[in-house]
Amino acid sequence: MNLPSPTRMNRRTVGSWALFDFANSVYPAVVTTAVFPVFYVDHVVGGDGGEGELWWSWAVALSALLVAFSTPFLGALADRAGARKRFFVFYVTLCLAGVAAMSTLEAGMVVRGFMLFVIANVGFESALVFYNSYLPNIAPPEKQGRVSGLGFGVGYLGSALGLVMAIPFIDTIWIVWLLVAGFFLVFSVPAFLFLPSDKGRRDYAPALAEPGARQKSLAAVVVEVWRLKNLRNFLFSYFFYIDGVLTIIVMAGVVATGTFGFSQEDVIVLFLIVQFSALVGAFALAKPTDRAGPKKVLSGVLTLWIAAGVAAYFIQSQTEFYVLAIVAGLGLGSVQSASRAAMASLIPKGKEAEMFGFYALCGKSSSVLGPLLFGGVTYLAAGNQRPGFLVLTALFIVGLLLLQRVRDPRARATLSYR
Repeated sequence: MNLPSPTRMNRRTVGSWALFDFANSVYPAVVTTAVFPVFYVDHVVGGDGGEGELWWSWAVALSALLVAFSTPFLGALADRAGARKRFFVFYVTLCLAGVAAMSTLEAGMVVRGFMLFVIANVGFESALVFYNSYLPNIAPPEKQGRVSGLGFGVGYLGSALGLVMAIPFIDTIWIVWLLVAGFFLVFSVPAFLFLPSDKGRRDYAPALAEPGARQKSLAAVVVEVWRLKNLRNFLFSYFFYIDGVLTIIVMAGVVATGTFGFSQEDVIVLFLIVQFSALVGAFALAKPTDRAGPKKVLSGVLTLWIAAGVAAYFIQSQTEFYVLAIVAGLGLGSVQSASRAAMASLIPKGKEAEMFGFYALCGKSSSVLGPLLFGGVTYLAAGNQRPGFLVLTALFIVGLLLLQRVRDPRARATLSYR
C-alpha cells in the first residue's frame, strides 16, 4: 500500500476519519476509565487490600502486551497486501463483541471479566493502529496537527456523551455495555465506507511470499526505526511519557474512588468535566501544533502533567481533586493529538501502518510498566495509592528530558538516515 500524501483535504474523508474518533471515544471513557474499572474492581472482584487493583492492572498489562507484539507485523502485512481497512474493521468488530459480552458479567466472575476486557481492549487498541495510519494520507503535513486535534476534540465530545448515556443505567449496568457497543458501531460506519481504499494487492499469500516478509518481525522493524534517528529519539521519549498518560487513564476511576472517596456516579460526573476540559485543550492547541511544532506543545503539556502528578500526592479533598483533574484534562487531548501528528510527520511514505504498528508497540509495551508499577506499589502499600502518583510523575520527567533530543518533526529533512 502506498497512498500519496495529499496536497488538499477531502472534507468527507476527513469528516469520516474524525467521526471515528467520536465513535471510539465512548470505549475509553466508559470501559477503560470511568465505569468498568470500578465495576470490575469493586463488584466483580470485590474485597479490600488492593486485590481488585492487582487483577485490573494485569488485565491492562496483558492486553497491552498482545497489542504491542502483534501490530508491527500486522501493520507491515497490511501495507504489503493492501489490507489496512480489513484489519481495521476486524479489530473494531472484535472490540464490540468483547464489550457486548460484558453484559453477562456478575459478581465473582473474575476470570471471565478479565478475559472479556482483554479481548475488547486488544480489538480497540489494534484498530487504532490502522486508523491512525490514515492521517498522513488524508491531510498534508502542514495541517496534520489540526486534523489530529479535530479528531481528539470531537472524540472527547463523544466521551462526554457516552458518560451521559451511562449515568441513568448505573444500577442496571449490563445495559451500559450494550449501549457502548451500539454507539461505537453506529458512528464507525462512515469511516468504514469513506476512508481511502487501499492500493496494491488484495490477498495475503503473495504478500507473505515476498522475500523476508514472514521475517518482517519486531526485530526487523526495530532495525529500520533505529536507522531513522529523529523518529528513534521521538519514540524513546514517547515510550515513557505515554506510559504515564495511559496509566492515569486506566487507573483514574479507581484512584477517585479509592483515595478520594468518590461514588460511581461521582466518578462519571468527574470524567464528564474532564472530557470537556480535554476537548478545549485539544482544539486550543491544534493550530499551535502546526505553527510551533509538536515538540513545543508536548514539552509544555508534559511540564503541566509533572506539576499535576506532584500535586496529586499532597491534595486531600474531592474539590482539590476536581480542580487538578480539570487542569490535567487540558493537556490530555493535546498530548495525544500532538504525539499522533509528530509521528505522522516522521513516517516514510508507504510504511504508515507498519510504523504506526511500532508506535502502538512503544505505547502499549510501555503501558505494561505503568499499571504494573502502580498496582504493585499500591499492593505493597496495603492499598495506599499515593506512592503510585510519584512513580507516574517520574515517567513524565524522563519523557520530557528525552523529548529535548528530538528535532522539529515538521521538517521532512529529519527523515534522513544516519
